[in-house]
Amino acid sequence: MALWDRLKESASTMQSQLNAKKNDLKSGAFRDASMAMCALVAAADGTVDASERQRVAGLLATNEVLQNFPAEDLRQRFEEGCEKLSADFDFGKVSLLQTISKVAKKPTEARAVIQIGIVIGGADGDFDDTERAVVREACFQLNLPPQEFDL
Repeated sequence: MALWDRLKESASTMQSQLNAKKNDLKSGAFRDASMAMCALVAAADGTVDASERQRVAGLLATNEVLQNFPAEDLRQRFEEGCEKLSADFDFGKVSLLQTISKVAKKPTEARAVIQIGIVIGGADGDFDDTERAVVREACFQLNLPPQEFDL
């Protein structure tokens, strides 16, 4: 199976798993951690370009789990994360990883945040090494083994 096909299949499987847990994923900590993850993945290469913002906007519009929250609220939190990364990437990254760590004690939310990172990273068909690296860092922050997610 080609890498692209495996990536699509993995993202599809993770999206199905997220949808199955939709009713368990309504906390403010999950909302904030999810948007922090989206910002980290979007800015993994050091910049957030228009296509990455478009991917996140598409995720906000179509993801059943994220529809638990007002889209404008999610967009604002994503943009705030991107601004932190743009102002100072290293300090912004530390701040966003701290936000993500707030769901560490809730395994369902922690795994869902990682899955959202993978879904957004693979949305363009290329879950590149820099995107994988930030998702792996988030795994470590959440005490989850990256190999559980094929990272």
